[in-house]
Amino acid sequence: MMNNNEMLLLKLGEVVLKGLNRRSFEDKLVSNVRRRLKSCGSFQVYIRQSTIYVEPTTENCDMEAAYAAARQVFGVVSVARAVPCEKTMEAIVETAKTYLADAFAAARSFKVESKRADKNFPMNSIQISQAVGGDLAELFPHVAVDVHHPDLTVYVEIREKYAYVHAPSVPGAGGLPVGMGGHAVSLLSGGLDSPVSSWMMARRGVELEMVHFVSPPYTSQQAQNKVLELAHLLTAYCGRMIVHIVPFTEIQEEIRRNCPEEYFTLIMRRFMMRLAEAVAKKAGAKALITGESLGQVASQTMMALGVTEDVTTMPVLRPLIGMDKVEIIRIAREIGTYDTSILPYEDCCTVFTPRHPCTRPHLEDVRKAESALDVDALVAKALEGETWVRVKP
Repeated sequence: MMNNNEMLLLKLGEVVLKGLNRRSFEDKLVSNVRRRLKSCGSFQVYIRQSTIYVEPTTENCDMEAAYAAARQVFGVVSVARAVPCEKTMEAIVETAKTYLADAFAAARSFKVESKRADKNFPMNSIQISQAVGGDLAELFPHVAVDVHHPDLTVYVEIREKYAYVHAPSVPGAGGLPVGMGGHAVSLLSGGLDSPVSSWMMARRGVELEMVHFVSPPYTSQQAQNKVLELAHLLTAYCGRMIVHIVPFTEIQEEIRRNCPEEYFTLIMRRFMMRLAEAVAKKAGAKALITGESLGQVASQTMMALGVTEDVTTMPVLRPLIGMDKVEIIRIAREIGTYDTSILPYEDCCTVFTPRHPCTRPHLEDVRKAESALDVDALVAKALEGETWVRVKP
């Protein structure tokens, strides 16, 4: 253990604010980290004092991959690569000298920041910083000490068993561990919004299943592949998930044949909500998630949302409700879904778009227009044709 065995230190975010059930949040987070790092090699993962320690147990662990994967685990607020050493000044200075040699070569100024989690250690954090900083300044005479705006900060942590030396940590994904916020079904189209809204709810600890509607021959296999690719990109954050694929052609054709054009989209969305709720109930999920944003399109005015939600009893979570397109695009780029979302394949949402959609619908009018259809039979038939795909990271 005492050589340059690089490891990861993961700091917990919001989890530390939890009260009596904090333990269950921590256990969930550790198991999520373990599962996510499985593909990078064999690691020992344990938690002490609001920090998760990730130690490679074999030589062939892919530390780069583990470092990247750890940053995508919800519940982790920052990630640092660190090296453990004995709790002596000599060992700490020697470790910093070798482990951070490249960083010192590139820096013009540095400082040392210390944390003493082990209160039995004889020096306090200021004394540790001064001692280590003094020795490093002699070893690297070309690098000045600058406590206010250094190029390089050397972090020293004194913990139970070892001291740890690391360079600055990088931000993690934040949020809460997936699995602690319940289980929900997200309506995933091929657009920009629904992958972002799914990611935002996963970040609140929600475990996701997806539902996607297909309307062959109006929608192509490429459109479906695009959505599966979006789901695949989200698994880096959410873990593995099921995508339910529900046939929607017959419903759309029946709406077009029997209902007034200005209500096409609204009635279509009501069917989507009914079907998504049926899938959610079967999956034991407790809420639906959509990518709706107030006023973004005709079917997302306040009155239109009311008409859509009229058919569900479950809570409908809309994390993007107050966001504008610029903010949504920024997140899509950050989480890596943007390039796939803008691929030009049409999904069923755009198939029979009315020329003049109704933006201020009255619920009674829409219900009346919809009564021309055998709603229950159409829903039952679509559910019979449901297939599903398991998407893995």
